[in-house]
Amino acid sequence: MSMWKRFLRALWRVVAIFSAVGVLGVLLPRLITTFYSVNKIYQKEDAPNKRVAIVFGAGLRRDGTPSPILRARVETAADLYFSDKVEKLLMSGDNRFIEYNEPESMRQYALSLGVPDEAIVLDYAGRRTYDTCYRTKAIFGVENALLVTQKFHLPRALFTCHALGIDAVGVEAVSRLSWGRPLLIWNIREQLATVGAFLDVYVSNPVPVLGDPEPIFVD
Repeated sequence: MSMWKRFLRALWRVVAIFSAVGVLGVLLPRLITTFYSVNKIYQKEDAPNKRVAIVFGAGLRRDGTPSPILRARVETAADLYFSDKVEKLLMSGDNRFIEYNEPESMRQYALSLGVPDEAIVLDYAGRRTYDTCYRTKAIFGVENALLVTQKFHLPRALFTCHALGIDAVGVEAVSRLSWGRPLLIWNIREQLATVGAFLDVYVSNPVPVLGDPEPIFVD
């Protein structure tokens, strides 16, 4: 075998090893969070009672109303409130721009469903899952909660909140995106976001936008 062929074979082995490590690095976090959350996800009818349900933002339509995925989350949270599973709904989303206000849009939709305003708490700096979990404890003083989001997002949300000191279980918000291309897109996004969550928790430990404490309960 010529030196050139030996070089190419060695190079191919190196590329194959790095590729395998890269694939494992992307897939392993998702696998870990999935196994971690397997006994921590409930349907709304079976969810345990907690004082607070955290509702994660999921984008707005062009007219400023909640996306279909976000509507499903708010509807599920409203059902939890009406069934006396929770006392307060903490609605956390992005409000970096005047024309983009996820928490207020979530609030308006919840009000239209009959949820009283006094049962709603808004977190305007929940720009991503990590920020929401961090601020839930640091700003709002919540250490025990139900997490309301879709099944594809719950493993990462549960992992992140637990890593940041919140004893949480998840409640699945069932939406019409239960099959097809939209679900595939969200799952691909979630795969990459889960890697980012591991980096946040174990490597970078970023501090999100904070402020003065605003405890939901003072007792």
